[in-house]
Amino acid sequence: MKGFIIEESTRKECQIVDDGIVKYNCSKVPFTQEPHFLPINRVIRSIDGDVIAGINSVLYCWNCLYVDILWVKEDFRKEGYGSALINEVENIAKQKGCKLVHLDTFDFQAKDFYLKHGYEVFGILDDCPSEHKHYYMKKNL
Repeated sequence: MKGFIIEESTRKECQIVDDGIVKYNCSKVPFTQEPHFLPINRVIRSIDGDVIAGINSVLYCWNCLYVDILWVKEDFRKEGYGSALINEVENIAKQKGCKLVHLDTFDFQAKDFYLKHGYEVFGILDDCPSEHKHYYMKKNL
């Protein structure tokens, strides 16, 4: 290999890379949903209008749901807001034909919460971050 440069990508170049892998993936396993990527994001607001909880997820390519972030403000934890949010996006995904949900969490986050909601661990990265575990979880709907 000669004559190349590695440099930081621009936002436009990141999109070129994203589009390239999407095109390749679709050529190997045709996508089963339109649109190919459907964000399913929700928030819960307090009576005052403040965001106290939220979930960011995406239904992608083959009717799979990836939960990227589920967050509940500390003062409102253990009151059912997280359960309401995960149930909401799972129900929306199910209505759209989803059969599989996956996510990742750390040992200091919400592994037990997800286990309680029917998720199972399918992979663990030890010492990520140092002296902690990074869990990969899934649930069949």
